[in-house]
Amino acid sequence: MKYQVVIGLEVHTQLTTNTKIFCGCSTKFGSEPNSQTCPVCLGFPGALPVLNRQVVEYAIRAGLATNCSITQRNVFARKNYFYPDLPKGYQISQFDLPICQHGHLDIEVEGETKRIGITRIHMEEDAGKLVHADLSEVGDDSCVDLNRACTPLLEIVSEPDMRSPDEAIAYLKKLYQIVMYLGICDGNLEEGSFRCDANVSLMPVGSTVFGTRAELKNINSFKFIKQAIEYEIERQAEILDDGGKVIQETRLFDPNTGTTRSMRGKEEAHDYRYFPDPDLVPVLIADQWIEDVRAELPELPEAKRARYVAELGLPEYDAEVLASSRELAQYYEETVALFPQAKIVSNWVMGEVARALNEDNNRSITDCPVTPALLADLLKLMEKGTISGKIAKTVFDEMYKTGKAPEKIVEEKGLVQVSDTGAIEAMVDEVLNNNPGQVEQYRGGKETVFGFFVGQVMRASKGKANPAVVNELLLKKLKA
Repeated sequence: MKYQVVIGLEVHTQLTTNTKIFCGCSTKFGSEPNSQTCPVCLGFPGALPVLNRQVVEYAIRAGLATNCSITQRNVFARKNYFYPDLPKGYQISQFDLPICQHGHLDIEVEGETKRIGITRIHMEEDAGKLVHADLSEVGDDSCVDLNRACTPLLEIVSEPDMRSPDEAIAYLKKLYQIVMYLGICDGNLEEGSFRCDANVSLMPVGSTVFGTRAELKNINSFKFIKQAIEYEIERQAEILDDGGKVIQETRLFDPNTGTTRSMRGKEEAHDYRYFPDPDLVPVLIADQWIEDVRAELPELPEAKRARYVAELGLPEYDAEVLASSRELAQYYEETVALFPQAKIVSNWVMGEVARALNEDNNRSITDCPVTPALLADLLKLMEKGTISGKIAKTVFDEMYKTGKAPEKIVEEKGLVQVSDTGAIEAMVDEVLNNNPGQVEQYRGGKETVFGFFVGQVMRASKGKANPAVVNELLLKKLKA
């Protein structure tokens, strides 16, 4: 490719506060349209905004977790533009003095680590929502729902440091993990809690002058973001190859066609006529507040992965999967605390637990019927030899369905592992006597037949025979 891709991302993270950023209205999703509004979020004359302190604390958390410096005197500004879902005619945001600046995240793509700069993180209010639908009561008109107006957002703006769609997705996924670990966002992509604007441009390979960028607006799926960027790269390359010029504009992505289309000419900052909001005083953040927030930060995914490898001896892959969500990591750690064999627990959480949850309509780990305590009890039964690994999987499935303790299931179904040497020896003798041909093959050097004998004995015992005893007796008799 003769062009170098340049990508910068602006991520809007909806915060998990119970009330809006400048009023006491609820932020609950899915309520009756326009039922969660008041004079403040509707922009009535004389209604004064009052800042939600929790929003500031969440912003500090995000800034510290992304290596930003905290601007201890930051200012709200009015971003002026007209749109039907913006009742005030302006959006309260931050401009020249945002709350967080000059951060970074390190991403890994194809085994290489790269640092992506974060220009700024600022607090702002969301706009309302236009509903374009054929509703029986209004015909084909567009309707406006202002429940979302004044909902608190953090806008996280990266430097234009990404050079491929894969780098953009790696950055987004890492940022997503962080805000979820911090507990400041519910991460619901379908509801728009975490959505992205992507600025994409091309410049000739070897050049240091960025090309004209197009902004891809409000995409709330990792898959669609990648598709949109890939399409935009192809579109701009075709224009440049034909001797044309890329127009600076805002474009929308259509997931049905996999293409982008023009929405409007891209505005610059001066088009919004920013000025300090006269109704809101500057936000002053004391050193102690920053340190208090820092002290309460959870262990973040990168540090957790490193600890799993260094202290628990897990492979990198296991650590990556288990640290992928705060809830999954918590489930794993609670199980390990009760059954301190990290790799065995990892195998079961990534295996049987994940399988059952996926088959159960991707059920959340927080709703798993098999609690860490129950899983630990099951693994203890297996460790003591009460049940075999194969039987343990059967018991797990019953635990998942019923929520019963493993001991009770084993007792009710008579699943205790047979370790009596005499009983197992009788089954081994019967299998060897019934399969003289395979015995001759084994003794003639075809040792792969050994697995056949093990399977036959386990079948005869209905899976209850102790595999270690079975293997020992078979080896003894076959080599006799």
